[in-house]
Amino acid sequence: MGTLSSKAWYKRDARVVILGLDFVGKSTILSKLKSNELVETFPTVGFNVESLKTPCHLPLTLWDVGGQDKLRASWKDYLEDTDALIFVLDSADKTRLPEAMAELEKVLNNVNMTGVPVLLLANKQELPRSLSLSELQERLNLEWFSGRSWELRGCSAHTGEGLREALMALAGLLKSRDKNSPQCACAPLQR
Repeated sequence: MGTLSSKAWYKRDARVVILGLDFVGKSTILSKLKSNELVETFPTVGFNVESLKTPCHLPLTLWDVGGQDKLRASWKDYLEDTDALIFVLDSADKTRLPEAMAELEKVLNNVNMTGVPVLLLANKQELPRSLSLSELQERLNLEWFSGRSWELRGCSAHTGEGLREALMALAGLLKSRDKNSPQCACAPLQR
């Protein structure tokens, strides 16, 4: 897989794969990004695909892949030609964090993921028992991210908080991958 050329931005949408364990909120995030509405979702069997644009008007095709244990073996089938990975963590479920990290390591070790930027989304930040971003970062194996652009962002699929910022971060990660791409001319993030 070569790097994305600046001409490629005009030929096709950036391919972004969304992975994470089951019940972390991947489909809810995708739904909220697409329609800005909270809709009832069910465990994904297979995948969901949506096209949308970042606030910078960068076109994306988002592949939300089911996270149940029996489906994770098929994750590798979605990684070819991936331009960016969004890996969703349930920041309120400390007991499953080691399992999530083990699955993320498998994904990052896939040959198709060499140099692919990663956006880690710590979902469910609205819950009082959720880990802060600094607590999560302490638990991450940062060696996995050497040689690649990555960012950790907090969000709430339920309230939508942090999702616009996550899309902006994703656009930045995609742009950092291709230094020759047109620069993103977005309004600055609101803090």
